[in-house]
Amino acid sequence: EVAGSGILTLADSLMTGCSTLIAMCIFVDWRLTILAIIPLPFLALEATYLGKKIHDAFSDAQAAFSDLNNKTQESITGVKVIKTLGQEKQDIEDFERHVDKTIAADKKSIVIDSLFDPATTIILGFSYIMTIVYGGSSVLNGTISIGQLVSFVSYLSELIWPMFAIGRLFNILERGTASYDRIMLLLGEKNHWVQPKLEEHSDVEGELAFDIKEFKYPDQKDRGVNLQNVKFEVKPGKVLGIVGRTGAGKSTILRLLMREFDSYDGKITFGSHDIRDYQMQDFLTQIGYVPQTSFLFSTSIRENIRFAKPLADQKEVEEAAYAADLDEDIVQMQEGYDTEVGEMGVSLSGGQKQRLAIARALMVSPELLILDDSLSAIDAKTEKHILERIRKNRADRTTIMVASRLSSVMGADEIIVIDHGTVVERGTHEQLAQNGGWYQKTFEMQRLEQNIGKGDEA
Repeated sequence: EVAGSGILTLADSLMTGCSTLIAMCIFVDWRLTILAIIPLPFLALEATYLGKKIHDAFSDAQAAFSDLNNKTQESITGVKVIKTLGQEKQDIEDFERHVDKTIAADKKSIVIDSLFDPATTIILGFSYIMTIVYGGSSVLNGTISIGQLVSFVSYLSELIWPMFAIGRLFNILERGTASYDRIMLLLGEKNHWVQPKLEEHSDVEGELAFDIKEFKYPDQKDRGVNLQNVKFEVKPGKVLGIVGRTGAGKSTILRLLMREFDSYDGKITFGSHDIRDYQMQDFLTQIGYVPQTSFLFSTSIRENIRFAKPLADQKEVEEAAYAADLDEDIVQMQEGYDTEVGEMGVSLSGGQKQRLAIARALMVSPELLILDDSLSAIDAKTEKHILERIRKNRADRTTIMVASRLSSVMGADEIIVIDHGTVVERGTHEQLAQNGGWYQKTFEMQRLEQNIGKGDEA
């Protein structure tokens, strides 16, 4: 709006206003012209004062509307949870509070906006008063004729549009500045990634070495250290298991591996290079990440599996589905690989969603596969099949598994136990199961729960 009607208004008001003032000086009287434009600086002051007010008010209105949009999106996305827990009434009340806040912010900006024209009219009124008083006196003194005074008043009326236009222009500029500030705030966010040193298309392969002396989340520096003295190595073809209680720091390790944060005291190398030296695109395309809750697209099973490799043929898709132990489920579906999964995979069970996400990750044969508790919704028998097939499928590539169920990492080449952001135990399953630490206690408890479950079924 600033670039369009704003610039047009500026040009029009300047051309009309300047030509009118020149005509007033030449054809009537320059002294009367100067007197008539004395109130105009007050117009600039009024525009500046109200402009600051409208800038702040419009910024608040935009922020309130943004919050309302966020609330709406959150409610629509979480509608199942809201209805299941019977929170429809509370959610509607919360939505109405956001609406009221938005309306109040809009009203404030509209009230200030509506003051521009009346203030301009008052200032122009003073110009008319001074013109009539001084002009009438000049007519009586014979300085100017009555015709010149009438002409001058007509010229003055021609200045109404430029004055209103300037006020409107200030209004548009302040609204535009408020919008521009919000955009620049977003664009001004600093990139946390370190400038890569390697050229594009550098190979990402080899041994993974993780050595972090200390890491704190940028927005939580006053809450203590999130990782401290965490060190491990994973050779190609090996599997590393990471376990620990909730909030121990397991997910933080994965976030550093996926370069969500590049600022830390330590070093993570893949092959012979620091991961921060790789081009981001080269590095991330060599990682297959499967979270506990995976995002599925509203398309067919086939298209979801080959999402990262759109030109993959049917044989490759079936091999990935087999490796994730999803092939038999797909065959039993009426439309097979053409079955639509629905929004967020609504037509699939929790276990099928996780296996579909695993198949999608395996499709690209990544150098590093990260399974973030992505077998939690899968039964023990299926879990065993998947782990066997993944190990066979990835005999020369690196795999990291984070799990809350210890049966998922029993076959790992090495297991590390994280607690309060540091490694407290490490070794194979056989070693840790006899170590007397957190791993042994948790394993015995989970095995007891599993045996009780089997007894209940019997």
